[in-house]
Amino acid sequence: MVGEDGVAIITINNPPLNLLSMDVMISLKESIEEASSRDDVKAIVLTGRNGKFSAGFQLTTFGNKERIKSSRELGYMSIEVVTGIIEACRKPLVAAIEGPSFGGGLEIALACHARISTSTAQLGLTELQYGILPGFGGTQRLPRLVGLSKALEMILTSKRVNGNEAQLLGLVDVIVPSYELLSTAREWALDIQNCRRPWAVSLFRTDRLSPLSEARTICRSARDLVQKQSPNLIHLLLCIDVIEEGIVNGPLWGLWKEAEALQELRQSNTCRSLIHIFFAQRQIRKIPGITDKGLRTREINKIAIISAGVVGSMIASALILRKFHVILKEEDEVSLLNGIKLVEDNLHRWATIGKISSQMLENSITFLDGVVSYDHFKDVDLVIETTSDTLLKQQIFADLEAYCSQQCILACSTSNINVNLLGEKTKSSNRIVGLHFMSPAPGLPLLEIVYTEKTSPQVIVDLMGFSSKLGKTPVVLQSFTGIVNRMLCLYFQAALFLIDYGIDVYQIDQALTTFGMQFGPFRMIDLLGLGISAAQITQFVECFPGRSYNSILIPIMQENGCEGESNRKGFYVYDDQLQAAANKMISVYISRVRNRCDEVESRIMKFSAEEISEMVLFPVVNETYRIIGDGVSIRDSDLDVASLGMGFPAYRGGVVYWSNVLGHEYICSKLLAWSKMHSNFFEPCPYLAKQVNKTASKSQL
Repeated sequence: MVGEDGVAIITINNPPLNLLSMDVMISLKESIEEASSRDDVKAIVLTGRNGKFSAGFQLTTFGNKERIKSSRELGYMSIEVVTGIIEACRKPLVAAIEGPSFGGGLEIALACHARISTSTAQLGLTELQYGILPGFGGTQRLPRLVGLSKALEMILTSKRVNGNEAQLLGLVDVIVPSYELLSTAREWALDIQNCRRPWAVSLFRTDRLSPLSEARTICRSARDLVQKQSPNLIHLLLCIDVIEEGIVNGPLWGLWKEAEALQELRQSNTCRSLIHIFFAQRQIRKIPGITDKGLRTREINKIAIISAGVVGSMIASALILRKFHVILKEEDEVSLLNGIKLVEDNLHRWATIGKISSQMLENSITFLDGVVSYDHFKDVDLVIETTSDTLLKQQIFADLEAYCSQQCILACSTSNINVNLLGEKTKSSNRIVGLHFMSPAPGLPLLEIVYTEKTSPQVIVDLMGFSSKLGKTPVVLQSFTGIVNRMLCLYFQAALFLIDYGIDVYQIDQALTTFGMQFGPFRMIDLLGLGISAAQITQFVECFPGRSYNSILIPIMQENGCEGESNRKGFYVYDDQLQAAANKMISVYISRVRNRCDEVESRIMKFSAEEISEMVLFPVVNETYRIIGDGVSIRDSDLDVASLGMGFPAYRGGVVYWSNVLGHEYICSKLLAWSKMHSNFFEPCPYLAKQVNKTASKSQL
């Protein structure tokens, strides 16, 4: 569309997010070439339909061998289209940015001769979170616009900035209200045409670049940090190489290296795994028969928590940080004061290590009230019960009917209780659910929602909305206990087995963090607290006695005053900043285990890091397939997302995806060998064995 002022408006149109594709890029190329050749066009403005510039390239293109088969095609889009057509356009080309401008969308804008943005626009090169790298020139243009250090930070962390931040960085030229966006972009384009503003070509700017020796030092520091924090993520290092190539040898060399790197990375296991997780996280919010009913989410603002113990206080702490009004109930004043102190201690601990600011600490505590009766429950939207006794739970839910409104949701936080049992003494089974916060509540990204056949779909929709307000991913499960704690218990039990058979505590943790786990099993136990971890393991053993390994190491440590991070003494000892160091008493506690338990072998078993990680994680895989066999999860991919809640690395695609990559036969054979050699704790479950048979049958066809 060409206006009377001679400015052509080209609109990226691929709703809802105006994603890029081969067809969109070819259409964009043709539109710009046509506008450039027309005598009645003086300048061009590029924008996106319906207030969304472009959220980037379609992810289905990557991690797929059948799409974009040659580096020639990738080089064509990046070098011949973005650089050779957009940036080299003979007429001024200005980007009018509103809404999302991510990945390839932002890279196209970087190639324009100016960028006009709204303050609420979101801009970022987010490709590395999908296992690839910016492939439309972002590795070369962003450092020239914002400086090398800031560009590395934005690219390596997939950081997004709003329009105001982008202007301060030099990423956009001016901020305007949405209603002035197109008119300002038109004026800016004409000003460039009439030499009233500079015709800026981002690729060849050098004014924001550091001197070569300094740039090399910055890149070297970035590599060192990546190798320390994410040693398995090779694409991060390759991205730094590409950025440095452009600075050392020039941007055109950098563009070709970028195209080659993208071709290599887009078919990598890391790329496939991360894209699998991306779509699994989107799919997990779709619950057949619930989210497809068109129900509107009711707000949850006021929440009551019953029992101010360790779990209740942790949940209360997380909720008040998100500015929910929380009522903490205990049976008596002494217990209540202890519970409030636990909440305050949590907040102070998080402030000490920098997770929250002192201002957040002061503000959050004002959202907490303590009570010793149900009289204050009449206007609460959600009750979360955190006691440990099943019979007491049933009585509590029966009592709540008399005090809460009929719209109030009644939830149990205990993950090893069958939710069906909780409503037996009530008339409220339609609003009773399991609601499992992964401890420590603020830090881990999941919230399990367990429903029964009687649970109202409205309740599930409300809790999914509540989960989003908490910044957590909802994992919705059917009629059973929680799943993340089942995975965690096997993670802990397998690691404890290895200790009892002579493997060093810190060697085990090192092997698992080298594999990519967020925390080794013993660092994780300390983080959760030895009391909570021991209770989870005990409940698991009671529920599943035939397939458990019950070490007495944690109880012995508790007898000696070890509680984990909370008292700075567990498998590790902690300083004021909660930095961990080896606990020199661990060998003493382990020797006491051997003295008390005749079944524990005293010989030292020698395993490589890979063997240790397999012996700890294959039982987790085994339990995951038991969960699938139980019919608890809606989709197998839901368990991949759930496994992130125990710290499983997203770049391996989740537990189920990873097991598929390794092969069921390999895992099953290992488990079978260990079960014969060591313990029936490792015995493969029937469902996993069934998968092996399926694979064998397919291979014979």
